[in-house]
Amino acid sequence: MRLPRSLSGWTMAVFGFLAVALGVVGLVSPDTMLALLGFEVLPTRDPGDYTKVYLAASSMAAVNMGVYYLLAAAADYRPFFLWTVPFRLLTFTVFTLLVVTGAAPARFIGVGIWEGVGAVVTGAALWWEHRRPPSPDDGVSVAAVENPADSA
Repeated sequence: MRLPRSLSGWTMAVFGFLAVALGVVGLVSPDTMLALLGFEVLPTRDPGDYTKVYLAASSMAAVNMGVYYLLAAAADYRPFFLWTVPFRLLTFTVFTLLVVTGAAPARFIGVGIWEGVGAVVTGAALWWEHRRPPSPDDGVSVAAVENPADSA
């Protein structure tokens, strides 16, 4: 797999790696993940308590999503980076509201903050990359940018 070629790609790669790693933790040791999120870890669960099933599903989704982010970072697929920003801000909002309304424990706010900060950092990196002129290291021909009609 290629290393990211842009700052925005690095933000995506870091998020993707963390999503994969935390997803694996949730699959391998659900009690550890529950404790990290601030949820009570019970020695036994009552029949009909599907907490660990839901955690396994969420953890597998995190692994899959992390892989998508890593692949997008390796391909430097900036449209995907851009698409994630508003949805990660939405995730920040929903997770923060869960804590504020008491539906989730206070430590769960870390998930919302992680999403919000990640969205802002990726958005800022994309904004910065858009404002600076392309360089030969970007893999874009400076001549093509200066005169796009000649490259068609």
